[in-house]
This record gives sequence, structure tokens and C-alpha cells, in this order.
Amino acid sequence: MAAEVLHSNVLDVVGAEITSGTLPEGAVLTLERLQDRFGVSRTVAREAMRMLEHLGLVTSRRRVGLVVRPASDWVVFDPRVIRWRLAGPGRVGQLRSLTELRAAVEPVAAAGAARHADAAEVDRLLAVVARMRQLGEAGRLEEFLAADIEFHALLLRAGRNEMFTALTDVVAEVLAGRTRHGLMPSRPRAEALDAHEAVADAVRRRDPEGAERAMTVITSEIRAALDDLR
Repeated sequence: MAAEVLHSNVLDVVGAEITSGTLPEGAVLTLERLQDRFGVSRTVAREAMRMLEHLGLVTSRRRVGLVVRPASDWVVFDPRVIRWRLAGPGRVGQLRSLTELRAAVEPVAAAGAARHADAAEVDRLLAVVARMRQLGEAGRLEEFLAADIEFHALLLRAGRNEMFTALTDVVAEVLAGRTRHGLMPSRPRAEALDAHEAVADAVRRRDPEGAERAMTVITSEIRAALDDLR
């Protein structure tokens, strides 16, 4: 098995254990134990731990090892951290915090797209939303997910706000996580499809207020659905 695959396996397993609380704050890891547990070289174990350190999940302490850090230190916007947290017992809480972030950002991003999107971006947005309708009504969820991710990424980029653009991978991971963990209906609700089309149409008409309102409908529906999971 290639070294990068081994590294990825170690990273994913240990990252998921930390973010789920299986390895709690203060737990100590050593390269030797990781080598024995996963059957990998010291180089592979070290590279995996270096990445976990980069993500704020562990810190190296001399003569102690790698110590698990508190959740307040984690790089919570990294897609890998999001993915691991969505796979753990705190899934609903993580989805709720991310949805609140989306509710704060995406309506404003949609308004920005209505102001700044170029003609090619508008055309692509309209094409993607039409494809979402087709795929959603056909119940082709995996393909619908890809189109939905593209829709939201287009809006975040088209507003010409680099802070919003930096969140495209975060939103993509949230959308994928909802599908991956069975939190999406077998077919998207007609109201949700209508709201996506309303956003795209408002962007086409250069109507920032309309785009913001329509995106607020989308994020409000997601928040309401999460409330039902309590």
C-alpha cells in the first residue's frame, strides 16, 4: 500500500477518534504506539501526526508524546475536521453550528452574486439549478448532491468576497455530510427546489434583495429540519 494511503488511513482513524471524544482531551499518543497499531513506518506515523498537529487536534510535548488538545483549539473550518465531526456522536450539533454559519453568510453571498456575477456565471447558475430540478425529481441523489454543491459554490464565488469564497469547501462538506448520513429525503422537497430557482432568477434579474430573501428561505428550512432531529 502506498505511503500516502497509509498516511491517510492513520489520519482519518485518529482524527475521527479525537473529534468524537474516543480519544479525549489530554490523551497521549506516541509514534511507537501508532506504528504498532497501524503497522506503518515511523515516517508515515509522523506525517499523520504532523497533519493532526496542523489541524490543532494534538500538540507535541517533549518526553510525553502527542497530547490531544481541547475542541476550542481545533481548526473547525477544515473540511477534514468537519467530516470527522459529522461522522461522530455530535453530528446534529455540528450540523446546527454549520447551518447557523450558512444562515449568516449565504443570503449575503447571494445578494453579492446578484450584484457582481458575470454573464457566464449567471448562465451556469441557471443551468445548474435546472439540472437540480431534473435530478431531484428523478431521485438521483448523488448527482443532485454534486449539482447542489456547484450551485452554492457558484454563489459564494460570484459575490467577489474572498472570505465567502474561502467557505466553499466548508459548505460542500456540509451538503455531502447531510446526504452521507441519511439526513436528506429520497427526493428534495419541491419547496426547496423552488427556492433555489428563486435565488438563481433573482441573480439573473440583478435583484440583491430578492436573492437574499430566497436564500434565507433555504437556510431557514434547513434549520427547521434540524430542529426536528432534537
